[in-house]
Amino acid sequence: MGRSVSVLKDEEHEHPVPTEWRPKFTEIVAALKAENFSLHGIENVAELDDDTAAGIARNISDYNCTLAALPHESWDTSVCQWQLKYWEVLVDLFTDEEGRSDLVLHAEVFETDGGFAFNVHFVYVP
Repeated sequence: MGRSVSVLKDEEHEHPVPTEWRPKFTEIVAALKAENFSLHGIENVAELDDDTAAGIARNISDYNCTLAALPHESWDTSVCQWQLKYWEVLVDLFTDEEGRSDLVLHAEVFETDGGFAFNVHFVYVP
């Protein structure tokens, strides 16, 4: 399973995505794979507006591959960095056809009283 990665507030360096966030990102990718592009109904994840959801759907469709469930290997290259008020996160996505793809999920993670809140910005090819 690999070593546990802690949540770090380091604005100078990127770090691996913390272990405790990984199940939530796995759930987000599963929702996108199931075409829930607004991310409706996922606890602690902000629902996306229609334009953002449509843009994500279009980018995944235009990529012309089938989005895969997030494998453990994604954590080998996905990163986050503290931005003084939130963490910016880039999760490397996989497709059925290619394995690791050029697509990334860009998100912000905020501290809350009860844990963390997740705000997905977009899925795109950087």
